[in-house]
Amino acid sequence: MVAPAGIARGLAGAVAWLQDAPSLARAAVAFAAGSLSVLAMAPFFLAPILFLTLPVLVWLIDTADVNGRTEASNPSFVFDRGAIGRAGVAGWFFGFGYFVFGMFWIGEAFLVEAEKFAWLLPAAVTLLPAGLGLFFAAAAAAARAFWRPGLSRVLVLAIAFASAEWVRGHVFTGLPWNVIGYALTYPDAGMQAAGLVGVYGLTLVAIIAFAAPLTSLANAVSAASDGRRRAALSGVVIAAVLLGSHWAYGAARLAAATRDMVPDVVLRIVQPSVDQREKWQPDKQGQIFELHVALSRQTPAGKVDDLAGITHLVWPEAAMPFLPLESPGALDRIAAMLPPEAQLITGALRAERHGAAPADDAAIPREGAAAGAPRPDVYNSLMVFDTEGRLAASYDKIHLVPFGEYLPAQSALEAIGLEQLTRLRGGFTVGAKPRPILAVAGLPPLLGLICYEAIFPAAVVQGLARPGVIVNVTNDGWFGNTTGPRQHFHMARVRAVEEGVPVVRAANNGISAVIDPYGRVEGQLGLNERGVLDSGLPRALSAPLYAETGDLGFALLLGILALVAATGTRRNG
Repeated sequence: MVAPAGIARGLAGAVAWLQDAPSLARAAVAFAAGSLSVLAMAPFFLAPILFLTLPVLVWLIDTADVNGRTEASNPSFVFDRGAIGRAGVAGWFFGFGYFVFGMFWIGEAFLVEAEKFAWLLPAAVTLLPAGLGLFFAAAAAAARAFWRPGLSRVLVLAIAFASAEWVRGHVFTGLPWNVIGYALTYPDAGMQAAGLVGVYGLTLVAIIAFAAPLTSLANAVSAASDGRRRAALSGVVIAAVLLGSHWAYGAARLAAATRDMVPDVVLRIVQPSVDQREKWQPDKQGQIFELHVALSRQTPAGKVDDLAGITHLVWPEAAMPFLPLESPGALDRIAAMLPPEAQLITGALRAERHGAAPADDAAIPREGAAAGAPRPDVYNSLMVFDTEGRLAASYDKIHLVPFGEYLPAQSALEAIGLEQLTRLRGGFTVGAKPRPILAVAGLPPLLGLICYEAIFPAAVVQGLARPGVIVNVTNDGWFGNTTGPRQHFHMARVRAVEEGVPVVRAANNGISAVIDPYGRVEGQLGLNERGVLDSGLPRALSAPLYAETGDLGFALLLGILALVAATGTRRNG
């Protein structure tokens, strides 16, 4: 099969234009390609856009040779520092566009208390994407350093960028947000392969499948013979096989799936949709607490039922804007609310005061605390209360959000007047590792995840014990009605597939949901909707391959692709 001559010549012409384009034009093309690539992520899920944008990245690296040699005319490996640097610049602009438009919603958090933080908004929405763009810059530079002719260079690109995505998810505090592999996780059938290789493994598949077709078509026009032309078009076949296999596996897995439920468990998830601007106002504490109680006592239709038949009530992250363990009145209210044998699972804050007496008002020690006063250790926690209002189990968050829950060099930055978005003096304290599995009456072994802890592949379950349910409490109210909360929700769905465990998600302003171990949504409350969701609890599956091996499979795929790329180069030579 031969590509239509017009398409092939047009692609070849575009590559030739990039070869001679000025640096500013190349930067603009890279930025535009990266920006458009975000459309492959939630909530748009327009993955086919990558059929265009990833080949553009390939051609930018092809034409990075400052001496005018393109991939087609210089098929052998040449280590050229100038070309490597130029490829790195293209990769950075691609990444900058990708992260600017993929994470613009972070700026919303700086408007919650605009009088304090709005001045930081421009820096937040540019410096973070600029920093994250360095991972793509390094990937493009590394790819160019090992660039190969023909389809092998697509494999090199996949290896470099998938590796960079893994590093992005692990170095410093890690931020694996909108990893490229998520492009293959919609609709439900698409996310099933995450149970085999995780989202990093899917990143390898996505880059090869989406970059190969147009790259091959562009190669076809310069092929010297029919045989070479057919070989050049092999990228189209490879993409079809990869994507076809991916979707066929997912469809078959879902076709064989059942909807088994844990017996005698009835959940009620409360979504209060409290305005983040009011969340921590001292005069709103009682009102917010009573809102949670009132919603808890109602059915989804709004009828008061006093939690009749409910076995487990779930509230979102930091649901009570005070320290409940230091508020006997709140504990009594919880006991009065819960029917016999019921449990409350809630996000809450707790403080360790190092022997000092608890504060009289159970207030959070935010800004304005007395200078020199002993600073308690404050934890962002998941707590389980029994029907008598006693603490039955708890987990303290171990993966804190930088600049949100703590500051790097906290004391030094506080000394010059800076503070994190939560404005907690001294920042939150990291909980004990590894993340524990909690024993909660009536439930399978429970793993708690707080806020963005659900975005980290292979780091959800720590230790040998395996949970039967993941409870993710979060507050996405910081980010308004933007793409951020929707992306966060989708990543939680993929964690369910990777681990083969249902996810119960309670979010202050949404999206709250019950997700089965195939990533299917059993029920949900939409963004900014106030109400409750009643549901049973799906039963966990036996551990998928990814839950057993983590990223070892991803590492194995990297090695195999490296061998294939090297073999392809020798054959072309």
